[in-house]
Amino acid sequence: MNICIPKERRPFEFRVGLSPMGVEILILHGHTVFIEHDAGQGARFPDREYEKVGAKIAYAMDEIYGRAQLLLKLARPLDDELDMLQPGTTIAGFLHLASARQNKVDALLKDKITAIAYEQIEEADGSLPVLRPFSQIGGAMAAEVASRLLQSDQGGRGVLLGGITGVPPAEVVIIGAGTSGTYAARAFKGLGAHVTVLDQDITALQRISQYDSNFVTLLSTQHNIARACEYADVLVGAVLVPGARSPIIITREMVKKMKPRSVFIDISIDEGGCSETSRPTTHEHPSYIEENVVHYCVPNMPGVVARTATHGFVNAAIDYILEIADLGVDKAIENPAIEAGVNTYKGELRHLSRLTNKE
Repeated sequence: MNICIPKERRPFEFRVGLSPMGVEILILHGHTVFIEHDAGQGARFPDREYEKVGAKIAYAMDEIYGRAQLLLKLARPLDDELDMLQPGTTIAGFLHLASARQNKVDALLKDKITAIAYEQIEEADGSLPVLRPFSQIGGAMAAEVASRLLQSDQGGRGVLLGGITGVPPAEVVIIGAGTSGTYAARAFKGLGAHVTVLDQDITALQRISQYDSNFVTLLSTQHNIARACEYADVLVGAVLVPGARSPIIITREMVKKMKPRSVFIDISIDEGGCSETSRPTTHEHPSYIEENVVHYCVPNMPGVVARTATHGFVNAAIDYILEIADLGVDKAIENPAIEAGVNTYKGELRHLSRLTNKE
């Protein structure tokens, strides 16, 4: 199979669709791998590392898209990239189509593209193995981001997460006890903050309590969310519904009642965001003030720790990629885990709850 890896063209997206190690594994299985010139540069994988393991370097974008039977991306394709996809191609990536413009979905359906969303590959136990490393990174980064945005020179409340002797630590509220929420809780706790975690699933709350009994846990009801927002110095939205837009669980009225210049980090922004006040930002301009609260809503948080993120992704995804490449897409999607990630297939929509959204 011809497997092609393009250079990511979204702003501040430094990850790459496969590391040299991943490429070597595919080549050892008899596949031909083309990678676009400098595709790995952002993650500090130079072309020579790919050539060393047997990849072919392509110097034209249209060659990559023209040759691909299986196209391996990280981020959702831009409009011009969609235009270059050949009918019948299979594309795998973190597509987040539930929060994409309708024209992107229409283009995939029109050209009978098979689109496999890594973030929706789901095992029988409900785990999302390929999304997990990026969720871990996003959660861990939330504490770093909050620590900076709380500073007075960044427009924040001027609060130190861990406090000092005689001065209490920051109050951190995390909505969602999944992978992102758990890693965020661990990171904030490590910096000395006082952490409250909310979730609808009591089992998830029990699991996080077993990790550290000092975490405060609450069921995620509208009443509890509203109350927690009022005392939070930092609020983190880590809500995920696979294959669907994130539900809006934080209203504008809740945000209005937050402490002046407290910080809200919406990790759910990849899927549209979980607050009425959320809108996507970039690593160049990551935050804005809404209702006197500092909002951070960067969709591709792991994109700036590209080397760690790419290695973690390959570790998690390579077995699924191999299965698709070795068996072909029709046979591979007989695996229920991979089939759960199929968003479009031969002109049909699958496993995708569409709402009217904008990028």
